[in-house]
Parts: sequence; C-alpha cells; structure tokens
Amino acid sequence: MGGCAGSRRRLLDSEGEETTPEPLLPLLDRRGALWRNMMGFWLLGLCNNFSYVVMLSAAHDILSHQRASGNQSHVDPDPPPTPHNSSSRFDCNSVSTAAVLLADILPTLVIKLLAPLGLHLLPYSPRVLVSGVCAAGSFILVAFSHSVGTSLCGVVLASISSGLGEVTFLALTAFYPRAVISWWSSGTGGAGLLGALSYLGLTQAGLSPQHTLLSMLGIPALLLASYFFLLTSPEPQDPGGEEEAETSARQPLIGSGAPESKPDSSSSLSLQERWTVFKGLLRYIVPLVLVYFAEYFINQGLFELLFFRNTSLSHAQQYRWYQMLYQAGVFVSRSSLHCCRIRFTWVLALLQCLNLAFLLVDVWLSFLPSIYLVFLIILYEGLLGGAAYVNTFHNIALKTSDEHREFAMAAACISDTLGISLSGLLALPLHDFLCHLS
Repeated sequence: MGGCAGSRRRLLDSEGEETTPEPLLPLLDRRGALWRNMMGFWLLGLCNNFSYVVMLSAAHDILSHQRASGNQSHVDPDPPPTPHNSSSRFDCNSVSTAAVLLADILPTLVIKLLAPLGLHLLPYSPRVLVSGVCAAGSFILVAFSHSVGTSLCGVVLASISSGLGEVTFLALTAFYPRAVISWWSSGTGGAGLLGALSYLGLTQAGLSPQHTLLSMLGIPALLLASYFFLLTSPEPQDPGGEEEAETSARQPLIGSGAPESKPDSSSSLSLQERWTVFKGLLRYIVPLVLVYFAEYFINQGLFELLFFRNTSLSHAQQYRWYQMLYQAGVFVSRSSLHCCRIRFTWVLALLQCLNLAFLLVDVWLSFLPSIYLVFLIILYEGLLGGAAYVNTFHNIALKTSDEHREFAMAAACISDTLGISLSGLLALPLHDFLCHLS
C-alpha cells in the first residue's frame, strides 16, 4: 500500500492536481514524430514513383493509340497494334516500348549525374515543389496528347519528377532515423504495385487511358502534402543506434528550419572527398546497375515480344499484366528489409542476368507453353529487383559515416537509372531486329 501511495503522489503537482509524469510526454512526442516520419517517407516513395510507373504501364498504349478524327480525342483501352512488319512472327508496334522507357529515364539520368556536382546546393522545398508540378503536368500532357511525340514529352516530365524526387528524398533520409529508408523503399514498391494495378484495373473496367491518367492527378497533391505537413523538421543525427526513436520531438516542415540550413550538410564536402566516397560506393553501385539493366531489358525489350496468342488476353492486356506482376514482386521485396537482409547484392545481380538470358532464349525459340509460366518468372524478377534496391541503400546507410551519408545516398541512386538507360538503348535495336524476322 505504501508503494502505491508513493506512486500516486508522484502523479500530483504542487497544488495537488493530478498530472502526467514528465518523462512520459516527451517520449510520446518522440514516438509520434518517428511514426509520422516513417509514414511520411512511405507516402513520398509512393507518390514519387507513381507517375514513372504509370507511364511504363501505359507504354504500349502510348505507342499504339488510335485517335478519332475531329477535335475530340479518344484512346481505345485495347488498341489494335500497328505492325512493324506484317511478315514478323511477333506482334510489334512500329516503335519499341523501350522508346517510352528512354523518355522516362534519360532526364532522370541527367538529374542524377548532376546531383553530386551541385544539385545539393539547392534548397529541398523548391525541389519538392518542382517534382510535384512536373508529375501533375505529365498526366495532363499525356492524357490530352494527339501524337506520340507530345505523349513522350509528357513522359519526360514524369521522368524529371521521379528523378528529382528520388535524389531529394534519399538525401533527406540522412537527417532522419535509419528506419525511414525501409519505409521509403516500401513506398516506392507500393508505387509500382498501385500504379500498375490501378492502370490495369481502370482500363480493364472500360475507362480510356486518357481518363485513367486524369484520375491520378491527386497523387502529386498527396506528395506535396506529405512533405510539407506530415514530415517533421529534419535534424542531423546518428541514424544507427537503438535510440533512434529517442531523438527530440520536431515540428512539421511548414514554418520550420529546412535541412539545407544544417551545418553538417554534404555541401561542405570537397570534390576530393566526394570522389573518395564515390569510389567506395562502387561495390554497391555496380551490382545494382546490373540488376536494373537486366530487369528493364526484360520489361521494355522483351515484354512486348512475349506475346501468347492462345489466351483470352489481348496483347495490350498481356503487357499490362506483365507490368503489374513485376511491380507486385518489387513491392513485396522492397518491404522485406525487417525480415530479410542481404549483404552480398552481387548474388541478386547474377540471378537477374540469368533471368534475362532465359527469357531472351524463350523470345527467340518460343519454348514456354503457357503465359502463366511467364507470369511466375516476371514475379520472381520483381522480387530480385526490389531486394537489390532496398538492401543496397540499407547497406550504404550502415557503412557510411554521418558526414558522408547525405552525399552517398544521393550519389548511389544513379545506379538504377544508369542500368535502366543502358537497357533501353540496347532494347531498341533488339526490337527492330526481331520484328524484321519472318
């Protein structure tokens, strides 16, 4: 009884009023801030990659769309293909879907190449605003486009949005607990699944690609709201220990200090320091480049050619299903860091290259009897790609020092973009070669 009475007295203030123990409120604030930041980075990953994924899912429609005469434009949800060569055994568009891939990735590549040189000097908030505006512009421009060229300009806007956002948000993770990296990666995987699934589902339901794209304009608004109103103000910290939830409670970004004002930002690094850090990152960058080269060579070079005539699915529908299953695998593996961590990511690169070789042989020989076998392989492909991404950035966060982490995270994100760009450049001539075969 005496012990209970003592505990009770500790809950009373000087005037006898009951009050919450002082240590509990800061702890709750810190826990709340941690959850807000983790959810904020998940939403940022989701919104940042959404337009990029949707443009790849719509690639077949963008290149084969039919326009009605007159001022009103109409896009058939399942447009007939425009044959590249009527004698070819492949059902080809006149242009490979790799053209959409290049429009969706080359601007990102330029942004990521410039990022280590000077992009870090720009404040974070204006970068996020530009990213959101470009994402919205991409949906509008592609939706109302009357030509493939205009559509590709819209895809370029999606690429600028995604590339600028990835460089910005990955660098921003350096100012938050390390747990946000896993949540960011899971969000980007969720973007793949939700983007591909929503495009597939809405077009399967009979909505035209034009109206499907316009229905997605809420995503850029959600990105801006997540950054400005959900994230708390970042602070330099050591994201490595168990005490990451014990950092001081912070306020929303609106009206508070931005990360660019912090004294230990990577902007203080010399060029020699940056080059030294970058060389140390090559053991992480090279495997991720190979993983993304192989998987996007499959996605934009082979998906269109993996056409099965003995199914009820049209060619456009098969392409959308491939994209959706790939993104489902990516989402699962990018969300798996808490239960499965992989130190040697070069193993994933080897397995993905074997995946590419197997499907390339199938395109040439057509020995797989069922599209469902291809579905399983594509799901597995997505699992490998997502695992390589999240484990690469987690390993970098573990191995880099506090003062180098912001630069390292921004510099390493060149990996996936470089691999994707190389795959697109090689997929174009492969498409032309195979579509000329009789």
